[in-house]
Amino acid sequence: MAVAGGTGTVGRHVVEVARDRGHEVLVLSRSAGVDLVGGTGLGSTLAGVDAVLDVASVMTQSAESSVRFFRAVTTHLLAAEERAGVPHHVALSVVGADRAPWGYYAGKVVQEELVARGPVAWTLLRATQFHEFAQQLHGQLGIGPLHAAPVMRSQPVAAREVAERLVALAEGAPAGRVPDLAGPEVLRMTDMVRSYARAAGRGGFVLPVPLPGKLGRAFRDGTLTAGPGADLGVRTFAQWVAEVSRERVGR
Repeated sequence: MAVAGGTGTVGRHVVEVARDRGHEVLVLSRSAGVDLVGGTGLGSTLAGVDAVLDVASVMTQSAESSVRFFRAVTTHLLAAEERAGVPHHVALSVVGADRAPWGYYAGKVVQEELVARGPVAWTLLRATQFHEFAQQLHGQLGIGPLHAAPVMRSQPVAAREVAERLVALAEGAPAGRVPDLAGPEVLRMTDMVRSYARAAGRGGFVLPVPLPGKLGRAFRDGTLTAGPGADLGVRTFAQWVAEVSRERVGR
């Protein structure tokens, strides 16, 4: 298996799960000499690969930047897979992206379209935000002791559970779009960021900020949470926060 974005939040779990299940894993990343955006370093890298799992991502809220990233990465991967005869492309997207195609999610919509009409047989899994999203927001949206958190309904899922599902899908035949995967509960993002900050021993104040426009409304009205028919993970956000706290105490 080849993993695009294998050093990221979910990618590192994908690599670990795949290796634990006995697969030979190739990590497609800059550290391995592969530039997914520029398309360099792929060459004959994918020769003999049975499945490519694309979990590459970019930290941006700009629709233009997101579209540019996902268009480039997906286009280069699919072209390299076609040349190498890779029979299965597995992609990770976001629950509700097609209902909120703005900001970061605009790129995910483009990615899904490219995969669906691309030259390689495919499987696509949509998942909700990972538990680690609260940590990312706390680190990104802070000025001094103040940390902003968007007013948002989230259904956080464990990155490990997403990785396990992706590897299982890669082991099977291409299946098109499969049932969404979400966490077991719907929470408020401000509460999540506060819980993370306490567990990590971070000071300061978390301020709820309603984001403007259509994307802000989608954050608030549950557009990015799972609908009927989704599969639900079992690991709760509280369990993840408790692990963060244990790691801090153990250091």
